[in-house]
Amino acid sequence: MIVEMAENHVKALFKTKLSQHFLYHNLAHTQQVVSGVKAIAIAQEFSAEDTEKIEVAAWFHDTGYVVSTQSHEDRSVKIVVAFLDIAGKSQDYIDEVSKIILATKFGYEPQNVLEEAIRDADFSHFANEDFSEITQLLRTEWGKTQNKRYTDLDWALENYSMLKNNHRYYTRYAKDFWKKPKSLNLDKLTMNIIAQGGIVPPKVEVDNKKKKGGKENKFDRGVDTLFRITLNNHTRLSNIADSKANILLSVNAIIISIALSSIIPKLDSASNAHLVIPTFVMLMFSVVSIVFAILSTRPKVTSGTFTQQDVADKKVNLLFFGNFYKMPYDEYETAMNVMMRDTDYLYNSMIKDLYFLGIVLERKYRLLRITYSVFMIGIIISVMAFIFAFYYYAV
Repeated sequence: MIVEMAENHVKALFKTKLSQHFLYHNLAHTQQVVSGVKAIAIAQEFSAEDTEKIEVAAWFHDTGYVVSTQSHEDRSVKIVVAFLDIAGKSQDYIDEVSKIILATKFGYEPQNVLEEAIRDADFSHFANEDFSEITQLLRTEWGKTQNKRYTDLDWALENYSMLKNNHRYYTRYAKDFWKKPKSLNLDKLTMNIIAQGGIVPPKVEVDNKKKKGGKENKFDRGVDTLFRITLNNHTRLSNIADSKANILLSVNAIIISIALSSIIPKLDSASNAHLVIPTFVMLMFSVVSIVFAILSTRPKVTSGTFTQQDVADKKVNLLFFGNFYKMPYDEYETAMNVMMRDTDYLYNSMIKDLYFLGIVLERKYRLLRITYSVFMIGIIISVMAFIFAFYYYAV
């Protein structure tokens, strides 16, 4: 069978002539592409002849790398032509297999379902759960074979651009089974870029209807992910600050309660006179700690109103409740519809929301730091005062 002959020929070719520097474009990748075209052929009910042609093409599509990285598709065609000629295949058969291989060229737009199938299979690793590890093999290969070097951030951006801007799946099978996992890998890339301090390039996607009116649709989903992750981080940090403030409030309240119920009633006795100053010091620091803890969690009240001119000038942030809680619903609804139709206004409002959340967080953590410092110093001074008092009384 011609497919088995192709498999054996390619395996021998890679074993004897392919450089070990090809960590990605090797037998493992070829086998994955073959598996991909088989799955597509079965799902979409290709004829036996078409299935055979695309499997042969899949086995040979990267054999050109045994010669050179330059124009490897054309070199792969020369290798498969020689193989099929010896195997006794017709010229039409050879031409069709050659066209399928050439369809794997970067940027090529497939002309038929067989070309679509091999392009989808060639990029099936975009949907692989080990996508990150697989692309690292390609990164290393390019470094060794083409002297291309990338930082971690540059490599993440390169992969993001490829998945988001330069690739799409064509066949029904790929869309059903590979599109969603690919999207998950794209989200992971987005978070990786953000974690490294990079910025995901925004992209405006325009559908056919809006192209006519020249209106923009939505920014790239990576920007949406950035806003979502950053907002979640801000919210989580705010919750942590509030929890810490509540802990200090509770601890100091307990200290004051114990002091008022157990220590202060006994200070009337002359024998306990030496405890008056240490107790006062402890209470004073506890009260100051409580005051700063309350200040760190106390909300700031805003006017709760806006004017139509504010909306027209894009000055009001409609995403923050403090700017609209006193407004009638109809006016707020109208203003929101205006903002949702204006992409710049919408995203600028989200940016403003994040900015002022950051300002609030800075104030919370600054006051919280003062609270902890006061509490720590108060505990130390109080303990020292009590020790000194007991020592002085004993003497």
